[in-house]
Amino acid sequence: MFQVLMRLFLITACSVSGYFITRKYNFPLSLIGLLSGFIVALFVIQVEQAIRKLSLKIIFGGVIGTFVGLLIALLFAYGLSFIPALEGQDIVPVWLIYFLLSLSLGYLGLVLGSKKGEEVQLPVFGQTKAVAKGSVDYKILDTSVIIDGRITDICDTGFLEGSLIVPRFVLDELQLIADSSDSMKRSRGRRGLDILNKIQKSSNMKIDIVDHDFPKLKGVDAKLIALAKKKNGKILTNDFNLNKVAELQGIKILNVNELANALKPVVLPGEVITVKIIKEGKESGQGVAYLEDGTMVVVDNAIRNIGHTAQVVVTSVLQTTAGRMIFSNLKEVLTERKSAGQRS
Repeated sequence: MFQVLMRLFLITACSVSGYFITRKYNFPLSLIGLLSGFIVALFVIQVEQAIRKLSLKIIFGGVIGTFVGLLIALLFAYGLSFIPALEGQDIVPVWLIYFLLSLSLGYLGLVLGSKKGEEVQLPVFGQTKAVAKGSVDYKILDTSVIIDGRITDICDTGFLEGSLIVPRFVLDELQLIADSSDSMKRSRGRRGLDILNKIQKSSNMKIDIVDHDFPKLKGVDAKLIALAKKKNGKILTNDFNLNKVAELQGIKILNVNELANALKPVVLPGEVITVKIIKEGKESGQGVAYLEDGTMVVVDNAIRNIGHTAQVVVTSVLQTTAGRMIFSNLKEVLTERKSAGQRS
């Protein structure tokens, strides 16, 4: 409400000022002054709305760049004043040369200053100590990791720090999936949107929706890599292909699948574990069981014990791209021993 009143005050003040400046002239000119003041007020409001979206570093860099550009233009103008040919020529007025010089160098300084302002790290911008030291830790969420849902539990544990960034083009992709005619895709897209809402409401992590886009790039993966380079951030994903492509370009990746594999309990050869054999293996006589974390356990000579709980001795552990596999030998079938005890 306060902003609306201030904008109405600005429009009124500029319009009235334009009218009083030109009222000594005829009626059409005074009306033009009134309209000019109104247009200037609208222009100032548009500039104010655009500036509100910019960070303090970009504004500060733009101001400094403009000042430096005008200073360089002043030095050029001072040097041109010593050229006698400029003083006597009538083709182009001297003031026009100075004006164009100031305009071009001032604009160049504004653009370069605002672009390079993001790289400046000063405590005067009200940053935290981590930001002031240049250690801003941006984590950019991929569409796949949002739909996966495990990111919610990771955030709740407090192991992640910094800011989570969700690009607008990732939200657009989630919306497109949620509106798909395929029921499977539609449920996945809606799940992703629900996951984001859950993180915002229950997690201590801060989620920033950024509007950075790269129209020249095709595909969400390419845009994610470009945004990670621009923000100097990391990509949170469980997409194997994106993982490899980003690593080739020097982007740091936080892969949820790799984290899940790293957190699986370590099983060494010779250890005895208790599993339930649930199906037949690929090789003759093998049985297959699974640990609670989903790790596959291949048990030799256990095909006759499908459906029973048994103790097995680990013989080897194989790490593959799909996960971890444990090979073992059958030691003792527990359910058969219990049933035998009951019969006796």
